Amino acid sequence: MLFRKIEALIEEHLRSGSEKILLIDGARQVGKTYIIRHVGQKLFPNFIEINMIEDALSDRFFEKIRTVEDFYLQISMLEGNRMHEKKDTLIFIDEIQAYPHLLTLLKFLSQDGRFTFIASGSLLGVTLQETASIPMGSIRKVRMYPLDFEEFLYANGMNQSAVSLIREKFMRLETPDVQVHDRMMDLFKKYLLVGGLPDAVNSYLSTTNIREVRAIQSEIHEYYASDASKYDSERKLKIRRVYDLIPSNMENKKKRVVANSIENKKGKMFSDYQDEFEYLISAGIALSVQAVSNPVFPLIQSAGKNLLKLYLNDVGILSDILYGSNIRAVMDEQKSINMGSLYENAAAQELAAHGHRLFYYDNRTRGEVDYLIDDYETLSSVPLEIKSGKDYTVHSALSAFTSNEDYNVKKAFVLSNERTVSRKGSIIYIPIYYVMFL
Repeated sequence: MLFRKIEALIEEHLRSGSEKILLIDGARQVGKTYIIRHVGQKLFPNFIEINMIEDALSDRFFEKIRTVEDFYLQISMLEGNRMHEKKDTLIFIDEIQAYPHLLTLLKFLSQDGRFTFIASGSLLGVTLQETASIPMGSIRKVRMYPLDFEEFLYANGMNQSAVSLIREKFMRLETPDVQVHDRMMDLFKKYLLVGGLPDAVNSYLSTTNIREVRAIQSEIHEYYASDASKYDSERKLKIRRVYDLIPSNMENKKKRVVANSIENKKGKMFSDYQDEFEYLISAGIALSVQAVSNPVFPLIQSAGKNLLKLYLNDVGILSDILYGSNIRAVMDEQKSINMGSLYENAAAQELAAHGHRLFYYDNRTRGEVDYLIDDYETLSSVPLEIKSGKDYTVHSALSAFTSNEDYNVKKAFVLSNERTVSRKGSIIYIPIYYVMFL
C-alpha cells in the first residue's frame, strides 16, 4: 500500500471526536476513496460507504433526500445492520458533489451527532458556491493531491530515516554526498516520468513498464479533459480548450494564459473565461499561479487577477504529453531537450501539496521570477527560480528582485541539477529535489 501523508490527518480527525465533518476535496484518481476506506475500515467496526455518483447513475435513492430522518431511513434500507453508535459507525459519503443538497445536509447530520461521518468529492469549490446554504462551521475541508516527491520516495523503498537525514542537510544548507545526490536525481527524474497518480505509481512499481504507465496517464488525462458533465456543450468545449492549451502555454517564454488564443478570437479578455479557469482549478486538474508585481507580504493582497499561469496537477501526465514513452528525453538530460516545463510543473505540484498558494513575479522592466511563496517567520516573500540546465547561475530577474530594498528579501532559492549548495548574498543555490522541504 502506498504511504500517504493525509492518512495521519484523517485518522487524527476521526479519533478526535470533532463535531465537524471532514470533507476531502481533490481531483479524481488522486486516491481519496482508497485512503478514506483504508482508515475507516481500520478504525470503525461498522463502515458504511455510499458513492453518490453511482447512485445518481442508477437508483437515485438520495436524489430527493432533504432531512436527517429521510437520510437515515435510506441508509438503513441499504446498510441498516451496520448502523450502531457514533463511536463504532462511520458513514462515508463519496462523490458528494453529485448531489449538492447533501452538502447542506452535512450541517444537520453534524448537529444530530448520531453517527460519525466523512465525505469526499471533486469540484467542491464550484459546488459550494452554488449551494444555497453553505455548512460553514460544520465541515473541515482539506484538499488532497497526487503523491508528492517524498511519498514517491517512500513508494520506491527509501525509508523515513534517510529522508530525515537529507532534510537535516537542507536545514543546515549543506551539500549532499555524491551517492545521495545521484540517487535523489535518479528518483526525481523517474518522478517526472511516473508522476504521483496512484494508479500510475502502482503500475510502475509492479511492472516497471513505461508503456503501461503511459496508458494509465493518457486515460486519466482524457478523462480530466472531457469530464465537465455539469456544463452545456459550449462550455465543455471552452474548458477543454483551456485545458488542452496548458502544455503549449508552458513551452512559451511567458507561460501565462493568453485569452485571445483560447478560441483564436481577437478582443477576448481574461474575464470571458473566468468560469472555465475556476472549473479547472476547483476540479484539481490544474494548478493556478497568480502574478504579483509588488511582492509585499502577504502576497495575496497584491496578486493580479488577469495574469495567470496554469500547470497540470500531475507532472507524469505532462511528460507523457511531451515525450510519450521515450524515457531518454528525461533520464539522459539531452542537450536538445528543454526540461524547464517539467521541472516547473513538478515544483508547482510540490509547493501546492505542501499548502503554499502559488504566485510568480511579473514586472515589465525587471522580468519574471518563477515562484513566490510567503514566509510567515520573516513576514516576507521568498522568490524561487527553477533551472533545468547548466546555466543555473544566470537569473537577471531574480538578481534584480533580491537587490530591491523595498521588497525586503531575506532569502531566495535557485533550484537546479547542481549538487553543491552555495550562497551568494541572499540567493541560495540548492538541488532541485530540496523543493520537497520548502
